[in-house]
Amino acid sequence: MEINEVIVGPLITEKTTNLVKENIYTFLVNKKASKPQIKTVLESLYKVKVAEVRLVNRKGKKKKVGRFLREKKLPDTKVAYVKLKEGSLEIFPKA
Repeated sequence: MEINEVIVGPLITEKTTNLVKENIYTFLVNKKASKPQIKTVLESLYKVKVAEVRLVNRKGKKKKVGRFLREKKLPDTKVAYVKLKEGSLEIFPKA
């Protein structure tokens, strides 16, 4: 898997902004990405030391859409919680 295919993007919510205080950052990642792949990509892209990577598979919600309220399923996602040993990432807002 290529470097640009592993990480989809940062996940910035109120909860994840509060986790930055504890040096934990969250990313949306490819469903096929593994912990070692995520660790090596983050260390090479952002020049930081990664202590721990935790993964969570989230099921997509079902929504009612349109005039006749038909159900539509949103896609499943995979989220990586990354704890850093050293350094910080500037792409996340400071809490």
